[in-house]
Amino acid sequence: MTELFRTPDPDLQDQHVIDEIRATRAELSSVLRAPKRWTGGLRRTSSARAIQGSNTIEGYTVSDEDAAAAVDDEPPLSADESTWAEILGYRRVLTYVLNVATEPGFVIDETSLRSLHFMLLEHELSKAPGRYRAGSVFVRDDRAEKNVYEGPDSDNVPRLMKALSADLTRTSQDDALIRGAMAHLNLVMIHPFKDGNGRMARALQTMVLAQDQVVEPTFSSIEEWLGANTQAYNDVLAAVGQGSWNPGNDATLWVKFNLRAHHMQAQTVQRRFREAEDQWRAIDSLLTEHKLPERTADAVFDVMLGLRVNRPTYVKRTGVVERTATRDLLALAEAGLLAARGERRGRSYVAGDPVLAIRDSIRADRQPLADPYPTLETEIRQART
Repeated sequence: MTELFRTPDPDLQDQHVIDEIRATRAELSSVLRAPKRWTGGLRRTSSARAIQGSNTIEGYTVSDEDAAAAVDDEPPLSADESTWAEILGYRRVLTYVLNVATEPGFVIDETSLRSLHFMLLEHELSKAPGRYRAGSVFVRDDRAEKNVYEGPDSDNVPRLMKALSADLTRTSQDDALIRGAMAHLNLVMIHPFKDGNGRMARALQTMVLAQDQVVEPTFSSIEEWLGANTQAYNDVLAAVGQGSWNPGNDATLWVKFNLRAHHMQAQTVQRRFREAEDQWRAIDSLLTEHKLPERTADAVFDVMLGLRVNRPTYVKRTGVVERTATRDLLALAEAGLLAARGERRGRSYVAGDPVLAIRDSIRADRQPLADPYPTLETEIRQART
């Protein structure tokens, strides 16, 4: 019997899609090596969107501002205590992945996976962080009000995780995009933990991609895209899983789904980089027009991306004292570039009308993304029936 889901051979269409993803990422990599100030803001928002996306799939919904606050180690604006604990747990996991998995010689094995799981859920010991589950586990479709998947017997989990660990450490000729997708699939289907399996599987996929080192893992993750396409994600897992652990099932649709996600996410990131160049040119013109210091540009860039800015974050990012931060933010508001929300200590700033006009003008020129697999969702629905 097959221990794990087997990697399907990519067809010519898959190889073409992989080549296009690689070309886009090579272009992004060359941009990232250039000394351009706006890449820092895009790194920050990309990390925030990954945290937001992966948790959204599990029902932990946070605002753009709170996702950015998690990255900045700031308190949330609106998230409740339990949701915030989950967000911070996943931030720890993603921070580890982005900073450690890229190191030469790093090995993804059972120990690293169990450690990641502990980071994810250490705030709730009742969920047995870092330990394999002791009983049955089910995935429930709340819309249909029924269980749609049952994981393998818990007695088999240690053996299956050893097999997965061995698979992750062996030399493979498969493209990293496919290796990451299969690691994701096998972990989520084994469902080794009492809770947090989906987030662990998505983090594992990002970790495999981080070792590929084509482009920074911050910009390789597809967690944002998966979070925005949760139903499609659940549908393809249901189509491949067919209700229970059966690694003999064909994983072709899953691989194609992941390649599609990578392709669409790469296009999205590429578009953001191109728009950022136009945004920064416009910001420079605004600051020159209003005789504002260059250090205020980051704040304007953030609000142009739809984020809020407050004084503590501004102090941390610019290194100025609080008095100077207050003066800068007031000057930006008086120029109409920022609009104040709230009172005194709770005050934050959003984009003013001139900034909104620039953002809307740039976005008006957006072209729709090209879907590399235009019939895939239909094929997945057919496979479910």
